[in-house]
Amino acid sequence: MNQEQNNAAMRAQFPVLQQQANGYPLVYLDSAATTQKPDPVIEAINVYYQQDNANVHRAAHCLSARATQKFEHARDLVAQFINAPSREQVIWTKGATEAINLVAQSYGSLLNLGDEILLSTMEHHANIVPWQQLAQQRDLVIRVIPLTANGELDMNAVSELLTERTRIVAITHVSNVLGSVNPIAQLVKMSHQVGAKVLVDGSQAVAHMPVDVQALDCDFYVFSGHKMYGPTGIGVLYGKTELLNAMPVWQTGGEMIKKVSFSGTTFNALPFKFEPGTPNISGVIGLGAAIEFLTSLDRVAIHNQEQVLLAYAKQQLEQLSEITLIGSPQEQMAVISFVVKGEHHSDIATLLDQQGIAIRAGHHCAMPLMDALGLNGTLRLSFGCYTTKQDVDAFITALQKTLEFL
Repeated sequence: MNQEQNNAAMRAQFPVLQQQANGYPLVYLDSAATTQKPDPVIEAINVYYQQDNANVHRAAHCLSARATQKFEHARDLVAQFINAPSREQVIWTKGATEAINLVAQSYGSLLNLGDEILLSTMEHHANIVPWQQLAQQRDLVIRVIPLTANGELDMNAVSELLTERTRIVAITHVSNVLGSVNPIAQLVKMSHQVGAKVLVDGSQAVAHMPVDVQALDCDFYVFSGHKMYGPTGIGVLYGKTELLNAMPVWQTGGEMIKKVSFSGTTFNALPFKFEPGTPNISGVIGLGAAIEFLTSLDRVAIHNQEQVLLAYAKQQLEQLSEITLIGSPQEQMAVISFVVKGEHHSDIATLLDQQGIAIRAGHHCAMPLMDALGLNGTLRLSFGCYTTKQDVDAFITALQKTLEFL
């Protein structure tokens, strides 16, 4: 099977790509916002609702048994996928955002007046605002790692900013705007040397590169299902066991308890300690199917294909005099941000949409980064396993037409 046949077979698994948008074949280049869902994920969710719909852990009947088996099997799949030492370290959340809030409000409650939190300029709002709220609540200090001219972390500044007062370093694995891949293992080692714990936002990493939490030695790792071909509304918090055990409960209710009486309550063991109420069962099962889909692929070949497309798209854009690419990190995932001289990003995106091209325009939930870059927004291309050279060519043709129109 040649590459064109491989591409066709891959795309055939994604129903949403088999349509037209505004009279043109849909070209979807917004996978950093959310990936499309393959047939196995859609089917797994349908089967749950059609055949197994019941609450998990609580009932003796066969529907609940089947739902519980699939639900907990998905936890095993996640643990294997990120090489977690044990399944109990995998906590279900609504997404990376809730996972970060959980750590901020639970582990963060152990911090004291004047303790410091280290973030970076390239963080998504979801990895900024929860820490700001915590800092206000507990009189903490937030420090920020600046970027180099090419859009990478300034590691010299990291050395200066990390002190004995640093308690938490919260950092993205891959920038959702620049595609920069951060040196997480190095950052973790540096942070641990001063006694700081490290939370890694892996939302933009897990679909595009292998993640080994033991090799990284990070203390927490979070990601969202919908950015790795899974459903919306489901995500993962991985944490080291000793930290999760030491952290107080965050949200309370059913499932996360051992015993409740009016004289007091005792809480459940991991992972249920942080999973109150009826969970997103279909979302968990769908995420499990997404992981099985991803692991069935030749991930090295997919990564190489994305890198080839990244280089090709950048080369094509650089030939257009009106275009300025934003950032040039040495190691970059399949994300490209750019601006068009003299034109607003939203106008360009609207005109591209009229030609069937779906890309992202705006600040990408990274306003501090935009401020640092002196921009009010960018246009962003982002690729997935289903992206082809034909997609990039269609985008470039539509962009050229848009520039000529303007």
